[in-house]
Amino acid sequence: MKDLEEKLEQQKEEEEETGDENRDPITKEPGAHPIGVAAGGTGGAITGAAIGGVVGGPIGAAIGGAVGAVAGGLAGKGAAEAVNPTEEEHYWRGRFETVPYYKTGLQFDEYQPAYRFGWEAAVRPEFRDRSFEEIEGQLENEWPNYTSTQSERWNEYRPAVRDAFRRVREKIQTHNEARDE
Repeated sequence: MKDLEEKLEQQKEEEEETGDENRDPITKEPGAHPIGVAAGGTGGAITGAAIGGVVGGPIGAAIGGAVGAVAGGLAGKGAAEAVNPTEEEHYWRGRFETVPYYKTGLQFDEYQPAYRFGWEAAVRPEFRDRSFEEIEGQLENEWPNYTSTQSERWNEYRPAVRDAFRRVREKIQTHNEARDE
């Protein structure tokens, strides 16, 4: 989990330095989602290896892991495609002062980690098909590791995390419905 957080932080820093809008590291095309693919691929590989190992022993585990990685990577990419971190940040930057939990005088930078945490949680494979309320306890436990400056203030930032999570989940649902039509 820490590696994922470090990758996300590095990606954020690179975006700020280069003005990059989620460019593919190889093709440089905008809109790449390497974190979503990696997270989905990892989850799929673990699941596929476990199932393959039970059914076909070590060889089944290897084949199941490979197939699971590909399928999981595609699923992770699909979920991540519904989320553009640059777009999400722009959306919340323009609205954070209008939400009921906004505290007068606070700047966007104070809320930004909570929004990011929420939209990233919304695309995590282990949270697929689970509501915010179902995963809230886990998110609260992860919050101190996610941000060192606000670790004591989960209750204050919880509404921002929830709002970003729900917004992205609605976008994923709309994306999936449009794809299925």
